[in-house]
Amino acid sequence: MFRVGIVALLQESNTFLPGKTTLEHFQQELLVRGRDVRQHFVGGHHEVSGFFAELERRGIEAVPIFAARAVPFGTVTRATYALLLQELLQELESAGRLDGVLVAPHGATVSEDVPDVDGDWLTAVRHKVGPQVPIIGTMDPHVNLSPAMVAATDALVAYRTNPHIDQFQRGVEAAVLMARTLTGEIQPVQAAAFPPMLINIERQCTSESPCRELVQEFEAVRGQRGVLSTSLLLGFPYADVAEMGSASLVVVDRDVAQAQALANDLASQMWDLRSDLQGRFISVPDAVGQAAGLPSPVCLLDMGDNVGGGSPADGTLLAIELERQGLTPSFVCINDPDAVSTCEVLGVGSEFSLAMGGRVDPLHGPPWTTDVTVLQLVDGQFDEPEARHGGLTHFDMGRTAIVRTDSGLIVMLTSLRTPPFSLCQLTAFGLDPAAFRAIVAKGVNAPLAAYQPVCPSMIRVNTPGVTMADVTGLPYHHRRRPMYPFEPETAWTP
Repeated sequence: MFRVGIVALLQESNTFLPGKTTLEHFQQELLVRGRDVRQHFVGGHHEVSGFFAELERRGIEAVPIFAARAVPFGTVTRATYALLLQELLQELESAGRLDGVLVAPHGATVSEDVPDVDGDWLTAVRHKVGPQVPIIGTMDPHVNLSPAMVAATDALVAYRTNPHIDQFQRGVEAAVLMARTLTGEIQPVQAAAFPPMLINIERQCTSESPCRELVQEFEAVRGQRGVLSTSLLLGFPYADVAEMGSASLVVVDRDVAQAQALANDLASQMWDLRSDLQGRFISVPDAVGQAAGLPSPVCLLDMGDNVGGGSPADGTLLAIELERQGLTPSFVCINDPDAVSTCEVLGVGSEFSLAMGGRVDPLHGPPWTTDVTVLQLVDGQFDEPEARHGGLTHFDMGRTAIVRTDSGLIVMLTSLRTPPFSLCQLTAFGLDPAAFRAIVAKGVNAPLAAYQPVCPSMIRVNTPGVTMADVTGLPYHHRRRPMYPFEPETAWTP
């Protein structure tokens, strides 16, 4: 029986945040070894769940080794990455003989000493198992793909959807490639192309034009003879590293020249669409004003306070504007442990003036002070049964208070930053989404999978912050130059 190891290390690092990602962040979210990896993922929607399912179906022994994940936040501290890498390699050493390794990097992890963490740990795995053992994996399309990642692996497969609802399927796809490789049916090789461009996050929904047309082009190439996989890599603009940007990746059977030619052609098509792939921005007052005239509930996507991009999740600008324009009842979620503590002290039913949000920095709005009534105090845990962005099934917001302002806003105050990937964030606590005129979701595209079924309209709002959509305003020091759209006259041929 073939033995295939399973390794995952996922974190999206926003280098513009002053705070750092520590070991505690991983321990709080996910840090497991050995059999605990299987226990955590089997039966879920994640790509690692897909690894396990397909290997079992094919009679291949899955050897769970190591898995770590943290909610997107700042740069990973040097000590944290050093410890994670040490544990990963120790567990890999203890796993015994392996015929292959399935890996799940995110692709946009940055540490204080290593800007390309994913390329670094994948290279370390390659050195550990040797050149003959196939390494095949998945990655988030928000990867900042590096040549080191490509060189260290035999094949990488990115999720094809944004919101990411196909993670399980991509895990299955990677496991199928592994099985076919181990039996000698195929010999996967891959090549990438790196056009010097950024696809604005406001344009990255794969079911909306113009990104949709690019997805179709990649799908067409995937159907060609000898092609095993194609990946449209959107990039993660909030990591100030040389690898930041968009890319194409093609995996074929044996012919690396074919892979490079196809990757170059797809990158050229991305380049031709570069102006269309830049953002369209609407201000906070205009967004709330538009929402007032649309069928409810309207989902207002808070792009500058995008939790999935590492933001503090305590932005107040949309809440303040909803109150100012009187668009109520509406729903807002704000991460504010201090406000939760105040509500717990005073108790359910208490009425008082409460300061909420705006505590981390001035970018996301000031503290919002208004009169509230405490409606609920809960443990903040809930489960999502459907495949939603991120592939998560269990969420923990920490101690959570739900309050109603005198103006009619319902505010969920959490103790832990929680991305809006699940409608159960509301329904698990008795909140009916249909009862609101507007629902604020701190994200850009990720919340769509959860909220589109109940929200007739979605408005992406150009809020300021560490995940601002207009990235030309961010203080980059390490990105490639020239690069479109920062240098509009940039020229490129593959």
